[in-house]
This record gives sequence, structure tokens and C-alpha cells, in this order.
Amino acid sequence: MKPIYLCLISLFMLVSCNESGKKDTSYLPKSLGNINTLQVVTPNDLWNGSVGEEIRKYFAAPTDGLPQDEPLFSMNQMPPETYTGFARKYRLALYVTIGDEDKIAIKKDAYSKPQTIAFITATSEEGIIALLEANQERIIKAYHASEISERQRRTRVSLMKLDSLQKDMGVTLKIPSAYRIAKATSDSYWIRKDLKSGSTNILIYQVPMDMIRTDTTEVVGDIIKIRDSIGSKFLPVEDDGQFVTEAAYAPYLFTTEIDGKPAFETKGTWEVKNEYMAGPFVNYAVRDEAHNRYLILEGFTHAPSVEKRDLQFELESILRTAKLE
Repeated sequence: MKPIYLCLISLFMLVSCNESGKKDTSYLPKSLGNINTLQVVTPNDLWNGSVGEEIRKYFAAPTDGLPQDEPLFSMNQMPPETYTGFARKYRLALYVTIGDEDKIAIKKDAYSKPQTIAFITATSEEGIIALLEANQERIIKAYHASEISERQRRTRVSLMKLDSLQKDMGVTLKIPSAYRIAKATSDSYWIRKDLKSGSTNILIYQVPMDMIRTDTTEVVGDIIKIRDSIGSKFLPVEDDGQFVTEAAYAPYLFTTEIDGKPAFETKGTWEVKNEYMAGPFVNYAVRDEAHNRYLILEGFTHAPSVEKRDLQFELESILRTAKLE
């Protein structure tokens, strides 16, 4: 083998791999894009047909727990031949084409960093639709995790100083400096950020372990009862109104983990009784056996006439930074 080829091979290995043999992404450009914005790369004929309908069915589905329909992702479509240069820097992408075989791959940091791209190829439109149906939950989960991480990275740029929370309640949170303490006691905190119209809010409190039963058929009722009781007492509302869970919409319940501990995640809508005030909430009941309690972490938004998806997403990203002693 000629020396020049050996040099080229060595150079390729140097820039492509780190010492562990993994792809070296340190040279990649910084990704771009608004939170929860998805670049869909697919030919126009697929986008305008049944494949496009299937993509919108899953990735533009209504976001759980919001008072009005807002899509999971704000989507922009472009054909593959234009997906070059600057366009490849977008943080989230879904690449869908007709090819020689049916396959799917979810890749990290392919063209920029951080970045998550789902590549779907099939020999027919029917094959693409089948792959989308079978893998949409996995893809959405990967996108969601990527965006939570990016939102948390942006938060870390300027953090609120909140040492008292750890001292009083044995928990730390990474909260943007734009927030402030609205009210605090030794066992409950209300933290808020003022918006042009309304506010985003964080509630932190604790309840005895036996107040939330482990039977999933009972959990939603227990959590609603707790949040309505605490919320009504803790949050001031004019004219003796009550800050409660909206009865007309059943909350969504999921199981998750916060700081490695099992937690119930509840998403729904709150309202003030007899007032035209309402908005979305996300509630985490974290099982903290070391302290025989459930730690309640809740984020809610009051922002009339404003889209709330990304406001709630910021709150979720903050609550997921919780670290318990």
C-alpha cells in the first residue's frame, strides 16, 4: 500500500474515532432550532400523500394535558435534495424515503451536536407507513429525551440561587434565574416566573406515604384530592375562589422516574372555580421511601391567549432535574 493511502486512512481514523473507538463528535457544528421543532425530510409526493398523513398523525398529535390542541412538534418539510449544508444543523429530523430495503435507524449527532435523527427507508409507501406505526413511540421518546436535555442545558446558563430548598425539604432543582420565590414555608414552596400575560409556576411540597395508594386505579383520585387540597390552601385566589383540578377533563397518568426513584406523572388542566381562569399542569409524585413521604413537584401555567406547550415543557424539564437527599 502506498504511503499516501496509509496517511489518508490514518487521518480518517483520527477524525472519526476517539480513543474508545467511538465516533468523535467534537468537530461537529452546534445544532440549531427552536424547542420541539421537527424537520421532516421527505419527497414532496410522499409528504402530500398517505405517508405525510401518517407522519402528521403521530408527530403532530395533540400534546397531553393542554387546554387547547397543540401539536407534539412544530414541523417543517423539505425534500431530500435540499437537505444539505445549513439545513443539516437542525437538532431534530425525520428522514423518510423510498429505498431498496425496509429499515429504521435513530442516530445521534449525525451532522451536528446535539442532534437526533430518525431515518426510515422502505421499498413502498405501505412499508414506510408500517415502520412509522411500529416505531413512532420509540422515535417520539428519543426526540422528547433530546429536547428535555437541550432545555435543561439552556437553563444551566443562568440559574436561580435556592439553597433554602435543600435545607428545608431535602431536594435541589435547577431553576432559571428568571424565576423568583412567591411564597415559602419549611415544608412547601411556590416559585414563579412572570410572563407578559400570566405566569409559569412551580409548587413543591410533601405528603405522608400512605396518602397515595399504589393501586393505579386509585392513584389519580388520590393525587387530585391532594393537589386540590394543597392548592386551595397554598395559592391565594381572589373572591374566595378555589384553585382545583378541572373536573371536565380526566388527567393523564403515567409512571416514570425522578432521580432514580419511582414517580407518578399526572398531566391535566386546573381551573379556579366560578372564574374564567384555567391552564395546564404537570405533577410528579415521587416516592421517597427514605423519608416515608411522597415529594410532590408540580408545574402549572396561567397564560391566557398564549400557546402553552413550550411553557409546560420548560416546567417539565426543570422538575426532572430534581435531586433528593
